[in-house]
Amino acid sequence: MTLKVYLSGEIHTDWRARIIEGARGLDVEFSGPVTDHAASDDCGAAILGEESDPYWRDHKGAMINAIRTRKGIRDADVVVVRFGEKYRQWNAAFDAGCAAALGKSLIVLHPEEHQHALKEVDAAALAVAREPEQVVQILTYVLTGRLPGRD
Repeated sequence: MTLKVYLSGEIHTDWRARIIEGARGLDVEFSGPVTDHAASDDCGAAILGEESDPYWRDHKGAMINAIRTRKGIRDADVVVVRFGEKYRQWNAAFDAGCAAALGKSLIVLHPEEHQHALKEVDAAALAVAREPEQVVQILTYVLTGRLPGRD
């Protein structure tokens, strides 16, 4: 069984690489948003033309990015949403809500100190992980039935 996994959320740490590397050898296809922050911010203006009003500049970029995000979430079997420590990620919360509304298997990944702020998001998830390696262990178990340390 191949699992299609969409990796959503913060783009400032190596959490995606840790999951992808840890899942090597598993039957998993990963996708996610554009993680080049500047490209993600600038895509609307670069493709559709510059805007003098920052609202419309951001709006153009958000709409173009949404094409990729919607497709990735819609096609995914599992959506992993990472909430980082440094920035508020409203887009991550939106992605988690979309995944939940579509009935996707949702794994939320965040530090313990965000537990209270994300309690509603956590309640919609099938698993709440603290570290990317726990996500790898979940994917391993789902695909193979193997538990960590019980090979």
